[in-house]
Amino acid sequence: MAWTREEQCQRAAQEMKDGYYVNLGIGIPTLVANYIPEGIDVVLHSENGMLGMGPFPTPDEVDPDLINAGKQTITELPDSSYFDSAASFAIVRGGHIDITILGALEVSQDGDLANWMIPGKKAKGMGGAMDLVAGAKKVIVIMTHTSKEGEPKLLPKCTFPLTGKAVVDMIITELGVFTVDNGRLRIAELAPGVTVEDVKKNTTAALVYDKPVHHVHQSAA
Repeated sequence: MAWTREEQCQRAAQEMKDGYYVNLGIGIPTLVANYIPEGIDVVLHSENGMLGMGPFPTPDEVDPDLINAGKQTITELPDSSYFDSAASFAIVRGGHIDITILGALEVSQDGDLANWMIPGKKAKGMGGAMDLVAGAKKVIVIMTHTSKEGEPKLLPKCTFPLTGKAVVDMIITELGVFTVDNGRLRIAELAPGVTVEDVKKNTTAALVYDKPVHHVHQSAA
């Protein structure tokens, strides 16, 4: 047994604190907005020029002009604000984003991140990821532990072009939660039914862990 994508997003949402400014990357990280804990008020930021994004719209609420950076339709809130992308990136580069949650192709044991390009395949560009990993106070990655071919994605060194060096703080996969710890990945939590041996056989990065490792039991709401 391991975490579903929804449970990974639920776990990531637990890192948020009241008053945080949060950027959610394209893809699975956008789902984190569904699991922000009760009583926690966070402001969602989008690189295309918006602060204060609301939930995804119902079919009768869709406004094709109101989208996030991933071109998904969204809703606004009473306190939403809009600005150009230059101002949006000034927020990022100025260190005003408390947490960014991104996907990844690979993460190294030093916290290097590769999430924008597979050599030999077409890539539209890095987008805002390079700025986000450099400017955000905390970088959390949500990813599958292995590739579709079963190859480890937590590595001693990334093999794909880097988005940033030594930028990742926390990784959440279907197997558990990992933190970067002096050139190694610390197993901080294990998903239900997952063992340290399960992690070891699917990881080539150097690992460190305390015995026993905490198992987290949760179900996505």
